[in-house]
Amino acid sequence: MNDETIERLAIRDLVQNWALWRDAGDWDRFATCWHAEARMAATWYQGLASDFIKVSREGWAKGVSILHFLGGTAIDLDGSRAIAQTKMTISQRGMVHGVLCDVVCTGRFHDFIEKRHGEWRLLFRQPIYEKDRLDPVLPDAKLTLDADLLGQFPEGYRHLAYIQTQIGYTVKRDMPGLRGPEVEVLYRRGREWLAGRLAEPW
Repeated sequence: MNDETIERLAIRDLVQNWALWRDAGDWDRFATCWHAEARMAATWYQGLASDFIKVSREGWAKGVSILHFLGGTAIDLDGSRAIAQTKMTISQRGMVHGVLCDVVCTGRFHDFIEKRHGEWRLLFRQPIYEKDRLDPVLPDAKLTLDADLLGQFPEGYRHLAYIQTQIGYTVKRDMPGLRGPEVEVLYRRGREWLAGRLAEPW
């Protein structure tokens, strides 16, 4: 096994650990996935990873249910820097107009990952939201969404944003999707950071 293969395996391990430890509420190990100054961007939170851990832990204690399922990972590697894109789904359960619902959003994690002192850790995670859907948990439940509110959010995560708004989160409305200027800016920033032309990925 050559050195590059070992590095790629370590990066995949990091990506997988993030999802397993976060969804299991293993907060001490989850914290080891991040560099000290790392940042997280999500529909409902944008800021330091340390604060993301804190608010995720608080949500967990209140019963907020947000889970992740991972698919394949593609890695662009250049020395101590890597861009990893991983297929994923975000699954969230919550009340919508008095009806218990599940929303599933399909997309990718776009990760800026850096190796320091022999350890690969996340420096910045920006999800890309591609498509989603919302369903009542009970198939015979009647649910009517507010079309005006739904239409305020981008197509790739409008149902996810809808349910998050219903449970009290403020949702960012210009996150990257499958196509469009936001995702093109993200791709360009990733290429420039990987090539060493940017000191920080955000």
